[in-house]
Amino acid sequence: MSNSYTTLWTNNLCRNLERSGHAGRRLTMMFGGPHKSLPSFERAGVRPGDRIFPIRVLRTRLYVLGVMEVSRVIPYEDAGSELHDDDYTKLLDWRPLKAGCVTEVLLGPPGSPLAFDQVVPADLLERLTFTSARRGDRTLKYVEDGILTRSTSLHGIYRLAAHSAAELSQLVMMGGPSAGRPAPSFRPLESDGKPSGMSAIKPEAARS
Repeated sequence: MSNSYTTLWTNNLCRNLERSGHAGRRLTMMFGGPHKSLPSFERAGVRPGDRIFPIRVLRTRLYVLGVMEVSRVIPYEDAGSELHDDDYTKLLDWRPLKAGCVTEVLLGPPGSPLAFDQVVPADLLERLTFTSARRGDRTLKYVEDGILTRSTSLHGIYRLAAHSAAELSQLVMMGGPSAGRPAPSFRPLESDGKPSGMSAIKPEAARS
């Protein structure tokens, strides 16, 4: 079974992306590295088939910016030799995301259009759940009366519980066509983490 993760983008990065005209463009690439400013997706357990939700925190609100399904993870140093011309062009197009020392490149088919105005509703914020093999499930810290007072528990890359991934997926989908944006080129997730309408499949070995 595929997993879903969040990755926190800084407000400076989001402003740079807006100024450079990336709002509304479909996510096709992300970058990881060895430091907290640009953490490693591979170290977090991300594999092909998983989904990444970039998020931001602004004025006590959590925003979901989009979603991308990972098709490949390659070392950044090999990008020049491994990427086809079209993918290398995407690497140049998404270079504003290279906010730090880069060691890995995540590629995917066109995901959702990047949007900076999709607020996570207060009720979803309060039940948003993350999971790991070591610690089990946990809800988001520092949520009071539907607002996020601190963002420290979101810094990094964290695996979402299946039901929370499904709710974020639905939120991204709702923010697409209804807001005049094209729909992402994949189906939303069900509460078990499978794409909507997909028949049961044999799960992969559990990952931390």
